[in-house]
Amino acid sequence: MKIEFTVRLPVDSHSVPFARGMCRTALEHLRVAKETIEEIVLALTEACANVVEHTGEGGDYEVGICIDDETCVISVWDAGAGFDLPDLSGPVAAPDDRGAGLVLMHALVDQLAFEQDHDGRHRVTLEKRLGSRPALRLV
Repeated sequence: MKIEFTVRLPVDSHSVPFARGMCRTALEHLRVAKETIEEIVLALTEACANVVEHTGEGGDYEVGICIDDETCVISVWDAGAGFDLPDLSGPVAAPDDRGAGLVLMHALVDQLAFEQDHDGRHRVTLEKRLGSRPALRLV
């Protein structure tokens, strides 16, 4: 089974729990393991919170979620100013608490990517393998 959707949200702190809830509901519907859901939802929370913190209130951003039997891929697009990406290939420290969310996202997902599209929008992509789940029971 596959669930895929994109939603446009206002850049404000109230949008973060909304995005988190939509993602959690879709993952629960597909019977993804609770621990995996918590990791994905926390990574999404960090990505959305970064948009709100660094883009500033006003405007909007998009969250795209695609979940199939093997993976969950989440993209978050915004029109913020962007940033210089730290090297996340080895051990990373965030001594001044700046960048701690990036370190956390990197630890929670299997793949983390940052891109800028031709329209100047920035995208962070989070990908997490879902592993095995119990067989769906139709009672």
